[in-house]
Amino acid sequence: MSAVLKTCTFTATLNTGAKMPAIGLGTWRSTKDNGYNAVRKAIDAGYRHIDSAAVCMNEPVIGKAIRDSGIPRDQLFVSTKLWSTQHRNPAQAIKHSLDRMGLDYVDLYMMHWPLAFKTDLLKTKNYLIIPTKADKTPDVDTEWSHVNTWELMQDLPSQGTAKAIGVANCSIRHLQQILDSPGNKIVPATNQVEAHPFLPQNEMLAFCRHKGIVMEAYSPLGSDGAPFVKEPVMREIAKRYHVEPAQLLINWGLKRGCVVLPKSVTPERIVSNLQTFELSDEDFTRINDLAPERGSKRTHNPPWFSFE
Repeated sequence: MSAVLKTCTFTATLNTGAKMPAIGLGTWRSTKDNGYNAVRKAIDAGYRHIDSAAVCMNEPVIGKAIRDSGIPRDQLFVSTKLWSTQHRNPAQAIKHSLDRMGLDYVDLYMMHWPLAFKTDLLKTKNYLIIPTKADKTPDVDTEWSHVNTWELMQDLPSQGTAKAIGVANCSIRHLQQILDSPGNKIVPATNQVEAHPFLPQNEMLAFCRHKGIVMEAYSPLGSDGAPFVKEPVMREIAKRYHVEPAQLLINWGLKRGCVVLPKSVTPERIVSNLQTFELSDEDFTRINDLAPERGSKRTHNPPWFSFE
């Protein structure tokens, strides 16, 4: 059976009422010409959601590609992220990001990680690094919490720099701490986490649905080299639909109700990653069974952070 492919028009509704396109272009490690060309190609192909992060060092080229695209700013959904060295001053951090991107606002600003790094010993104005102690381990600011950061981030929408605010890489415990905080006034709009058939994050997805938080899936193909497109089950199912394994993985994520953020700098892949098709319940269930049968696999597991 050949799948009927269509350009994705699905959206997720944030708790602010804003619509977020359900497929966004991931831009991790897409820098310089590669990053610029990938964003231009994506926008030309119909993407209206571009995901970025300050620490990826590509905000200038992403912003230039957005400006050069000719698409009105209000027709694009642009997100970026607060790096962990600037948790004590997110208002300054987002201004830095907007200056680098040449934009007046972002549609979504996320706390990249729910931990802060110390900055008092930094002897450079470049905050986009991981400060280390004498023993070369990351210099974590144990006197500051992600809840403190969230309370400061809550001022950004009223300042006009971010239409919505969210988090990334938070566990359910991290989210609950934010929600339970006496200073909490805004429920995070999103939680962007690694999610794919070998790390489905089922409990997180259920928790986010219950709390009105959109779960975004990064590394939906398995991060560098897209290892999960080589999985025999993926290849066998994709072959029956006459689609690419990457398209199958993306559409599995969409069927779960996630926003999916595939990353590519290859023009043909950028185009095909935006195509949707109807995945049968039987094949959906078969993919769901992979993690219970074969075990979970996390592809991004930094030594300085616990996902518990």
